[in-house]
Amino acid sequence: MRLRSPSRPLPGTGPSSGGGTIRSLLRSRAAWSAALGWAAVNALVLVLAGRRLPLDLHDAGERTTSAHLVDLNVRLAEVFLVMGLVFLLTRRRSRPDLADRAPERATALRETLLLIAYGAGGLALGFAVGRAFGWHPFGLHLAGSMNETNDHVTRAEAIAWAGYNLVVFAVAPLVYFRRRYSARALNLVSADRRGDLRLIVVVLLVEAAVQTAALRPEIFGLGARQLLLGAPLTFVLYMAGTVLPTMVFVYAILIPRFARLTGSVATTVIFGGLAYAALHVSDSWTEYGSPREAAVSIAFLLLTYFGPGMVKAWLTVRTGNAWVHVWAYHALAPHTLVDTPHVAHTFGIHR
Repeated sequence: MRLRSPSRPLPGTGPSSGGGTIRSLLRSRAAWSAALGWAAVNALVLVLAGRRLPLDLHDAGERTTSAHLVDLNVRLAEVFLVMGLVFLLTRRRSRPDLADRAPERATALRETLLLIAYGAGGLALGFAVGRAFGWHPFGLHLAGSMNETNDHVTRAEAIAWAGYNLVVFAVAPLVYFRRRYSARALNLVSADRRGDLRLIVVVLLVEAAVQTAALRPEIFGLGARQLLLGAPLTFVLYMAGTVLPTMVFVYAILIPRFARLTGSVATTVIFGGLAYAALHVSDSWTEYGSPREAAVSIAFLLLTYFGPGMVKAWLTVRTGNAWVHVWAYHALAPHTLVDTPHVAHTFGIHR
């Protein structure tokens, strides 16, 4: 990593008291702006969507818009409960100074803007590649993921989706930045393995229980052969197609730069949530055929992914280890838990 002059620690990420972190979050203009934005997005969906969502969700025709919004707001409450749990489990740990892991401000700004442009280009190219082969656009979710649509994909599409995302959003950015910055500067090493392991186990158990209760995944109805073959295949496929791309692009590279540029825990976590939502703009259930559909799609993307993206950012801010969210809140629950039936169907794995 480049040598540079010492910087003032990011509030709440150095070895400071937990109470100070909570107070700083409550005083944060960014936090209150996000709360107002959340309320505005809810209102926008109610006004524009009508009684039924104009989206390709599997239950859009069966449930009202209001019912969907209730679910999403309940999920946000669960997000804050998980974040509170993470705070309690890490309150005695010395928090890393993520801003100190980023380059000086001008370089951090330049790299952030270039990454945003690169990410937008990667999504646009993924859209074009998917359509060129008669597939769904390549976003950070495989079509049919998370029970969101009834879409199923071919084996070729699933493999191409995973390979494209792995190369564009994980391998290429990591190779570029790893030549310039250390693994620690990219949040790729643990400063407290035992603490990280405990955090992973607790959050994973809580999230698996919540996902099981909320989504009632069909994995429990699969046969032994489907589980033995389908679960490992799902893990590998989604690790390549969404987990590693998300981890590298947002939580290893962007999060330290957000910390450097904002000097705020709350704003860094909020930007992490927004970046995570933006990477799903091509999800197969979205509709962009009209301004109304596009507005509802973007609003629903924010309501769906902003909260989980914040949890991942919070886990990274509290531990300085981008791998923690991979195991605690992404690869196993929800994806392996929820998407194994989808992958078993796609690859023709029968009982």
